[in-house]
Amino acid sequence: MLTRRVIVCLDVKGGRVVKGVQFVQLRDVGDPVELAARYEAEGADEVVFLDISASHEGRATLLDTVRRTAEALFVPLTVGGGIRTPDDMRAALNAGADKVAVNTAALERPQLIADCARRFGAQCVVVAIDAKRSPQAGSPAGKGEPRWSVFTHGGRRDTGRDAVAWAKEAANLGAGEILLTSMDADGTQDGYDLELTRAVAAAVPIPLVASGGCGRPAHMADAFQAGADAALAASLFHDRQATVAEAKVQVSQAGWPVRPVPVVRS
Repeated sequence: MLTRRVIVCLDVKGGRVVKGVQFVQLRDVGDPVELAARYEAEGADEVVFLDISASHEGRATLLDTVRRTAEALFVPLTVGGGIRTPDDMRAALNAGADKVAVNTAALERPQLIADCARRFGAQCVVVAIDAKRSPQAGSPAGKGEPRWSVFTHGGRRDTGRDAVAWAKEAANLGAGEILLTSMDADGTQDGYDLELTRAVAAAVPIPLVASGGCGRPAHMADAFQAGADAALAASLFHDRQATVAEAKVQVSQAGWPVRPVPVVRS
């Protein structure tokens, strides 16, 4: 059985890490450099740095903050927010990112995924999908099979596109990984949207990172059971409800192999 990854997310706005509920009611939780270093020491397999207001504000990613965060890490760093062109991706990679996430710009111009995969390799290209549950088109509200709509600009704009179909298209265009966030579950700490996770995991042949709703380590095990290759969390760790090391122990006890936590020697 392949090792599952435990990932910590840093949602960054104005150079500070923030966290909210369903993409609103943001609160300050700390400095990205300090938090990244702490989570690596606790055993995080990867860190995701998302500049959540870059696309909405029409600006580039905060590369200086990315650079300082990357310098504090040895584990892989994924950077997203404000990536519109292959040159933007190159700039993020040069600032220390190992992988770069595209969202809004990829939906506006899907060829961006193929262009970036060709220039930098599929392993560098992550397609971030922010999905919100909506009634099935053509059926009464709340009836019929579920459907998830893709949102852009930090969750502000509904594209009307089906999340599962978009994930399949992104994989076909060359994406190396899907970062799937349930907007309904985000920040609630009630668990991932497992139905959404299962639907996308079954549709794509590439690794899937489940995001949105993790409130305890058991939720990570649930996401792995639903087909996720990695589970991302923020509030769980920011609010110190569990350390990454504690989460890994519980996930392992649930039967899912994880990378061992580094031993800190005095």
